[in-house]
Amino acid sequence: MIETGLHGKVVIVTGAAAGIGHATAMRFALEGCRVAAWDVAPCEHCPPDWFGIQVDVSDSAAVDAAAKAVAERFGRIDVLVNNAGILRDGQLVKWRDGALAGRMTDEDFDRVIGVNLKGVFHCTRAVVPYMIRGGGGVILNASSVVALYGNFGQTNYIASKAGVIGMTKVWARELGRYRIRVNAVAPGLVETNILKDMPEKVLEEMKRRTPLGRLGRPEEIAEAYVWLASDSASFVTGAVLSVDGGIVTGT
Repeated sequence: MIETGLHGKVVIVTGAAAGIGHATAMRFALEGCRVAAWDVAPCEHCPPDWFGIQVDVSDSAAVDAAAKAVAERFGRIDVLVNNAGILRDGQLVKWRDGALAGRMTDEDFDRVIGVNLKGVFHCTRAVVPYMIRGGGGVILNASSVVALYGNFGQTNYIASKAGVIGMTKVWARELGRYRIRVNAVAPGLVETNILKDMPEKVLEEMKRRTPLGRLGRPEEIAEAYVWLASDSASFVTGAVLSVDGGIVTGT
């Protein structure tokens, strides 16, 4: 096995109860990391040695308290994976028979921004002081390929994921002096529960547009996070790594 330099590191993964977040936390655990699993839902299927905390990342006070609890338990924080995210899809406006038939609500826009964008801000702001005191760290943010090419019916989601890319680049500039690297991962369509309500014909079209001809697996995204956190990526910061089967190329 290639030495990653991750053994013993303290890793926070948000949205760790299921999907990409759970696969990522499991993969870091395989590297011998001490895992703090954060999710708005209870982490019921997590190994008993994980430090599970039920937290809504859109709540800044709850995030600050959770970061403090992790630091008090383990003495440091080395890696943060900002994975938590939600969907509230809908068209900006729906126009039917010459009249307005619907529009994206303020509530749906604000909730997605609150979790996907402001949640990343809350978590990063909370952990960075601990990383600075510890001599460095790694911040990894979940963006999406749709932030790079757009997607029908996802104004709120794309606004959040494009914002994550912008914050990633700002923080790479601000935090490099403290030996903190900041990168983003932009997954394509991945086999998780978030796709359960997507029509089959839409999924098939997305597969058709993907040069590799299939959906991704959560474990494949987890590998990208582990590599970016490892010593192998020690000179990588401010980057956006697409893990998408080539869908951006195919679009």
